[in-house]
Amino acid sequence: MTVSLQPHFAVVIPALNEERSIREVVRSALATSAQVIVIVIDDGSTDRTVECIQDLPITLIQHPHPLGKGAGLRDGFRKAQELGCTAVVSMDGDGQHLAADIPRLVAAAKLYPHHIIIGARIKDREQQPRGRRRANAVADWGISAACGVAVADTQSGQRYYPAEVLTLADLEAEDFVFEAALLIAACRELNMGVVSVPIASRYEGTFRSSHFRPVQDVTRITVFTVGRILHYGNFLTYYRRSRKQAPIIVDPPPVTPTRAPDQLRSSG
Repeated sequence: MTVSLQPHFAVVIPALNEERSIREVVRSALATSAQVIVIVIDDGSTDRTVECIQDLPITLIQHPHPLGKGAGLRDGFRKAQELGCTAVVSMDGDGQHLAADIPRLVAAAKLYPHHIIIGARIKDREQQPRGRRRANAVADWGISAACGVAVADTQSGQRYYPAEVLTLADLEAEDFVFEAALLIAACRELNMGVVSVPIASRYEGTFRSSHFRPVQDVTRITVFTVGRILHYGNFLTYYRRSRKQAPIIVDPPPVTPTRAPDQLRSSG
């Protein structure tokens, strides 16, 4: 099976103080295709994040001070549309997502149009810290109920967003709440589905401490989700719908990249 990224796809990478990992993350994203557009949103980093990637062929957006992940994704969506892209693949800048999984997300999107495709961290799940695993389970339950669709990993930042979702950039939600808002609005307002592609949970190694705060951020996501449930109404109907069927999980075969990392310009 051969899948190639077309010029209308962009990879959007929000980044905050990612000097240890950002260069390799960007280089691996660029290596997925000779045509891929990579947009990095530097969210007011105070380290060498920008310096590490300034020689690479990317589109860089810089915030003067940290505005949160939601603002980064929002700006990335808008820039992708300005550049003529009709879909976005998002991934984090800390190295926990593998660009090698991007073609699998795109393959799933071809099989399931009008769906958000999530890289669900259901492989090697035992690597997830216990507190994070519990927090994610709570979020999965609540957001799935609000969506009316069972979602395997509502907190994963590696996703494929089709054109329709890019129109939701102005949702009033910030930081990690923005990703939950996208899921709920896409399902409830655009009648979209959600498909999960299994990816590995990667928490061991040299990753920096997560910007996600399990207690505070899950509380904010919960408050937002409850508000959306009250706004849309028909909670029992959508809750039952989310429990009636298991999450859709597909696992397309991996695709060999069309451009190798050593073909990219490097400053050493």
